[in-house]
Amino acid sequence: MTDKKLYQKYLNGDNKAFEELVIKYKDNIIYFISRYTKNTEIAEDISQDVFVYILLNKEQYDFKYSFKTYLYMIAKCRAINYIKKEKKIIKIDYENLYIEDNNLEEIVYKNEENQKIRKVINKLKPDYQAVIYLVFLEGLKYKEVAKIMNKNIGQIKVMLYRAKRKLKEYLEKEDF
Repeated sequence: MTDKKLYQKYLNGDNKAFEELVIKYKDNIIYFISRYTKNTEIAEDISQDVFVYILLNKEQYDFKYSFKTYLYMIAKCRAINYIKKEKKIIKIDYENLYIEDNNLEEIVYKNEENQKIRKVINKLKPDYQAVIYLVFLEGLKYKEVAKIMNKNIGQIKVMLYRAKRKLKEYLEKEDF
């Protein structure tokens, strides 16, 4: 059953449908938020806030967007609000990242080199880190990433291009 159908069932009073959505996305949302907070416990708390927000504001979901996009938008906003509240700038750290790209594939071909990539990714601007995470790890479409990052599709494409170019530049400097 699709996320939209599950959400519609939830709106019609089936709380089990919402539980299915929580179970499906809980771990990924915690992982996504922890990239901002650098703390899994805080990420778990924020993820609970995200699902509580959806429970309390269940009529706000717009069915023209995927539920996953809506969920990640809320998660990103909550994570950023936490960071602002704590007055910290936190870089996203990625684990076990492998980016499939013709240009990068020549540079990155062994699993052990992923550690070097993670260190290099941490040198990127937070927006570049986020767009790489959402596109390559979460597999979201540009339209969904644009909605999450509050940008248009053209800006996302440019940001992703620049992020990959900068990543390649850093990787070449690391002597791969």
